[in-house]
Amino acid sequence: MAPIPKPAGMRQRRNRAATSAKLQADPKLKAPNLPELPDRLWHPMTLAWWADVWRSPMAPEYDESDRHGLFLLAVLVDDFWVKPSKDLAAEIRLQRQSFGLSPIDRRRLQWEIDRGDEATERTRKRRAAPAARKGSDGKPVDPRSVLHAV
Repeated sequence: MAPIPKPAGMRQRRNRAATSAKLQADPKLKAPNLPELPDRLWHPMTLAWWADVWRSPMAPEYDESDRHGLFLLAVLVDDFWVKPSKDLAAEIRLQRQSFGLSPIDRRRLQWEIDRGDEATERTRKRRAAPAARKGSDGKPVDPRSVLHAV
């Protein structure tokens, strides 16, 4: 005789993403100022990186303790731009993981960026578009055929 079926609530998968979050950029969020360096000014690429981090959809997730980690990461990024090294690049990669600064890191943290309605519409149009133009003989047209030597 077959056992009694489990209730529907118990049949569901238990490894669902319970802590997943859908991230949206907050245009009102202001980036904290980078602290002054004792012996030099911040490299322009570091300043651009800092602005990008705080304009990103991940920024609203950062709390006060994360800021200190991001300050330390900014120093590493600045040192890398001043004098690049393999060791610095490795340390930067390691530290970035904690803040979801790459697609793989966001996946591991179960963070999904909300792309909005415009992105959804662009994706729908792209998928609905024909794959390739066809010539009069029914074969796909080679896009290189319009190139001319000058």
